[in-house]
Amino acid sequence: MPTPKKSAKKGAKAAPKKKAAKKAAPKKKAAPKKKAAPKKKAAPKKKAAKKPASNTGFNAPLTASPALAAVVGEQPLARTEIIKKIWEYIRKNGLQDKVNKRMINADAKLKTLFDGKGQVSMFDLAKIVSKNVK
Repeated sequence: MPTPKKSAKKGAKAAPKKKAAKKAAPKKKAAPKKKAAPKKKAAPKKKAAKKPASNTGFNAPLTASPALAAVVGEQPLARTEIIKKIWEYIRKNGLQDKVNKRMINADAKLKTLFDGKGQVSMFDLAKIVSKNVK
């Protein structure tokens, strides 16, 4: 036999709970916003030219062989500058292969530098520079 509590719950619907009425808080008047002072633009900083820390490793000036000097010039340059000058020469004369961009086609000056090869890989430039500097 069911207990009277259970049957009362099943038969009668519970009355919805009333929500407590919330009182709206009185609106506060916002204080007038102060205008921020205009920011002064700082003068652009001048970038100092990068100078090598010392004359060791990549930064040491090297003397180019006659074959290399025909491409990059006679003055002693750092290894990184020599590579940059070679790439300037390659781009100026359109010697990078159109199909395979990793290959460099040799002209008369570069053919002597590349030991008579007509085409070398760009990854071989470091080896070629090493053979032609003191």
